[in-house]
Amino acid sequence: MTTAAETTSHSTSLALDPDAQRVIEEQRARRLSRLAVRDRATLVVSVGLFLAVAGSLALLLHSHRSPAAATIALLVAVYAVAFRLDFEVGSGSAVPTQLILVPMLFVLPTGTVPLAVAGGILLSSGLEYVRGTLHFERVFLRLPDSWHAVGPTLVLGLAGESSPDLRRWPLYLGALGAQFALDFGSTAVRQWATLGVPPKIHFRTMISVYVIDAGLAPVALAVAFASTRSSAGVVLALPLVALLAVFSRERRVRIDHELELRDAYRGTAFLLGDVIEADDAYTGHHSRDVVDLTLAVADELGLSSRERRDAEFAALLHDVGKVRVPNEIINKAGPLTPEERAVVERHTIEGEQMLLRVGGLLGEVGRIVRACHERYDGTGYPDGVAGEDIPLIARIVACCDAFNAMTSDRPYRKALPVSEAVAELRRMSGSQFDPRVVDALLASQAAA
Repeated sequence: MTTAAETTSHSTSLALDPDAQRVIEEQRARRLSRLAVRDRATLVVSVGLFLAVAGSLALLLHSHRSPAAATIALLVAVYAVAFRLDFEVGSGSAVPTQLILVPMLFVLPTGTVPLAVAGGILLSSGLEYVRGTLHFERVFLRLPDSWHAVGPTLVLGLAGESSPDLRRWPLYLGALGAQFALDFGSTAVRQWATLGVPPKIHFRTMISVYVIDAGLAPVALAVAFASTRSSAGVVLALPLVALLAVFSRERRVRIDHELELRDAYRGTAFLLGDVIEADDAYTGHHSRDVVDLTLAVADELGLSSRERRDAEFAALLHDVGKVRVPNEIINKAGPLTPEERAVVERHTIEGEQMLLRVGGLLGEVGRIVRACHERYDGTGYPDGVAGEDIPLIARIVACCDAFNAMTSDRPYRKALPVSEAVAELRRMSGSQFDPRVVDALLASQAAA
């Protein structure tokens, strides 16, 4: 199961890309905030639709089961405990409620399971409100997270109630598939409506969640076998739930550290950008302009969020090594001597070495910075690499750097008209610049 807007599914995965980091931060910030008008509208529609469907299932699906009130209360309470063990995964979080959902499907009247799940979610969310970690309005926003129970309820209810039987594994597999389909469909719609998260990004996040849910399902079925023989059988899931609680805390700490490190890298990058600007105002302003061009080309080429982040940092810092070049050379009005040109051409190596000393993400960006003055035909510097051997991001920055330089005033010449700069890019396409990057840059400029 997934929770949207506070979207929760039932398991875990780390290696967060920038999109996932952004959504996790937004989700954390929203927990104590009131619902926006759009969220309220989505809430009314999704809750109303869920209650109508869940109520209909409870009334229409015949059942011969009549569990004791204590059994129902135990299942709902354990579900509420499991629901609190959230593993943040990008556009939502994962919770190990699969361990309790499956026993519910074999102990409770099948048609009532979605309502029992809703009760567990409300109980868990209500406790968070009491503890001051969730805004009151968001307690009800989680109610539609119960949609994941509708799929297996339909499949098993229409097939007829029975005790767990391994010979019916195709039926159980179908029920699991229906759970994933209803869960993804409902949360994807709510994520898109309330947060603007594209279904493609949501799907990428949820793949790992559903893989782990599928892994928990056989364990949950074993708990269901025990639960149909004794109402207390569900407590067999508690040791695993407790273990997952430890993993949940550890994961949250790791995500906290990853977000802090991301902020530190970004702060360092912008600080270095300020250093560049303080050392030479033109170079600083030029680098920020190149960032805008580079990101437009990255979007035009459909780069991933990780590549886009690296492109932003590489564009900002591609000239960071120039702080090691004397200003009298940087600002020289006339042509450079061979010795002066050799000093200038070392700035990419100096930039790489500076960023390697920072390490981590910026160390990786340093390798891109080193290649930002290579040429597509292999006659650039410092290594003379060519074509696809030059990192794509370096090829993008090189083209954007040249275009901005041509259209900006320099100490030794006035800016070229944009039409002439475009003509120069076309002329050098395939020799100095990657033709695909040139086309993307010109397309982005035409669309601007």
